[in-house]
Amino acid sequence: MHAIVTKELTKKFGELVAVNKVSLKIKRGELFGLLGPNGAGKTTFISMLCTMLKPTEGEAWVEGYNIKKQRDEVRRNIGIVFQDPSLDQNLTAKENLDFHARLYGLDKKTREERINEVLELVELSDKKAQLVKTFSGGMRRRLEIARGLMHLPQILFLDEPTLGLDPQTRRRIWEYIMKLKKEEKITIILTTHYMEEADFLCDRVAIIDNGKIIALDTPENLKNIVGGDVIYLRASSQEKLLELLEGLNLKARIIDETLNISISDGETFIPKILDIARKSGIEVYSIGLRKPTLEDVFIHFTGREIREERGSALTYARAVVRARRMK
Repeated sequence: MHAIVTKELTKKFGELVAVNKVSLKIKRGELFGLLGPNGAGKTTFISMLCTMLKPTEGEAWVEGYNIKKQRDEVRRNIGIVFQDPSLDQNLTAKENLDFHARLYGLDKKTREERINEVLELVELSDKKAQLVKTFSGGMRRRLEIARGLMHLPQILFLDEPTLGLDPQTRRRIWEYIMKLKKEEKITIILTTHYMEEADFLCDRVAIIDNGKIIALDTPENLKNIVGGDVIYLRASSQEKLLELLEGLNLKARIIDETLNISISDGETFIPKILDIARKSGIEVYSIGLRKPTLEDVFIHFTGREIREERGSALTYARAVVRARRMK
């Protein structure tokens, strides 16, 4: 049985279609990533799976339970680490976990055992009596992950778990996520707009844009769609150089003031590009070569970078509701 199954799951906020007929199956024990820019529909999608939002159309099952008809059963089987901080800063780490466990009806003995287990998992055992307001951002994130595991869920949702963290702390959170997948043996659904995060952590990745799944496979297979190498350069007349290269057997486009060229044998082609530029009086300021990333996959399907920032559909919907209340 699959951990999650969706059939044409759709969410609309007025005329805005935040999630557009998404159908997918997520295996049990899988670390599944939803990769896309802000506003792509990632948070709205998992909010429906977590029963926090009602779908406009379509169906979905979480651990075999229907998200519309069996909401309590769904909630008992999932844990959530929200994008926004949600710990009580005036409580200790242990008190935060104990409060959460009481909400799920865990008895005293089970609560004590589980608190010790999850704190050890995220390496916060020595901080359990410390107030959360004294914690660093990374420590708070680890505690939120521990809290999401308290009631032994079958599925853990991590919504942008490393957002706002520095690169070193982000890497440490990745290590904890990999560790809990191995030790807790649960299904993990991760939303992110960090390509390297999805690439490093996920068994499979669904790239989502404008509420639709535009690609779904393992990170390696997705990068193979682009294939070969990526040459990136900046020049005095990139538009003119792009026109000169269009007649050759390659894919080239200008993204964020950089000319990106996808080609099978980048090393041997760089001298040709420099020669074409020199003969046409185009000065090349910089040039580099790398293997394709999930960013290149996103560009391949959409024609733009994943880093573009837009307001999320859920944020938009909340703003609309607030505006209506103020009238």
